[in-house]
Amino acid sequence: MTNNTILVVDDEIGIRELLSEILHDEGYQVALAENAEQARNWRSQNLPDLVLLDIWMPDTDGITLLKEWSGSGLLTMPVVVMSGHGTIETAVEATRIGAFGYLEKPIPLQKLLSTVGRALRGGQVKPYSTLSLNNLGKGSMITNLKAHLEQVIHLKAPLLLTGEPGTGMRLCARFLHRPNTPWVEPETLTSLADSPLAMLEQAQGGLLFLNEIGKISRLEQRGLLLLLGKLEKYNVRLVCATSLPLSDLTAKGEYDSRLYEILNSLCINVPALKTHRENIPELASQMLSSSIESGEAPPRKFTTAALNALRNYDWPGNLSQLTGVVRSLALTGTSDEISVDDVTRALSSSMSAQKVSNVPLNIPLREARDLFEKQYFDRLIEQESGNMTRVAEQSGLERTHLYRKLKLLGVKLRNQ
Repeated sequence: MTNNTILVVDDEIGIRELLSEILHDEGYQVALAENAEQARNWRSQNLPDLVLLDIWMPDTDGITLLKEWSGSGLLTMPVVVMSGHGTIETAVEATRIGAFGYLEKPIPLQKLLSTVGRALRGGQVKPYSTLSLNNLGKGSMITNLKAHLEQVIHLKAPLLLTGEPGTGMRLCARFLHRPNTPWVEPETLTSLADSPLAMLEQAQGGLLFLNEIGKISRLEQRGLLLLLGKLEKYNVRLVCATSLPLSDLTAKGEYDSRLYEILNSLCINVPALKTHRENIPELASQMLSSSIESGEAPPRKFTTAALNALRNYDWPGNLSQLTGVVRSLALTGTSDEISVDDVTRALSSSMSAQKVSNVPLNIPLREARDLFEKQYFDRLIEQESGNMTRVAEQSGLERTHLYRKLKLLGVKLRNQ
């Protein structure tokens, strides 16, 4: 027997009662809501282990409710959407927003139980895993980013995402991922050199995400060229990301010109967090709520001054750094309010080059290394008051190498 609580949201009383009876017999606790308003009220006071959510309801449809929960940081539990009039487009939309899965009515008993079991075995959503493109904000920057991604979502061509480290390029790739298909994201890209087609076999019919392709070797570049020629055969959507300027690398002869030409034919830039800082207070509050609801941190909230301090910071590490700072504040706060002084201390700690542990651990090694190096040079330049001779001496780099490194990392000099 299990104590998992499942919230069933459906406007048809017969379906609610049938699902309730089946799930009770399987040992689950069941709560019922006949419309979106009841579901909102129940969710505002409780944290279910799973929600079965009907798409078509008279007051508010399930997709809209799912967006509300996602946008307000309340999507901290798996949600399986249900519909008797479903289409693949509905399933795609629901999954992009954050739904765990999709069930078409009438729902076969075994499929219901297996889907519920898989959703619950996945466990409670971990803190900040609810962060998605749909809850990054409503400002023009993010709205335009979503619009550009929507335009290319059904294209077969490989997509190149560019931006500073930690901006959320993986979230963009996830936005393009079709439900119930493979998602493949290699931890390293070394296999491009010796077995690039193995990646395609693993990702067949799904999406292959290759991060930081600006840092791959010449041999790995040749492997990526080979892989690009086989995408159609394996029915794989390729999304690549880079924080390095491929055009500059190509001009210097460090990057294959044919590879650059192919990748750059469809390119979308992901904006830095500081360019849409109006979203930061809501983002930080969502992250904090997720941490609290997961049980990782006790209840607390930001003061207005603390949120303003977060908003006014430049965030060289972008979303990855914001995630780490908010998590630190959630776990280390000593009262039920997070003050501006708490934020100041957390930001100072985040920028300390000596404290590698402050680099978030929920990002790939390459991204973490870039974030650490960017923080290191930002702090060193500030410490030396912009004197690049002393920065070069302190870092142990020759001046030409130093300037190239700063340009690749996107570090701005004090006179720029």
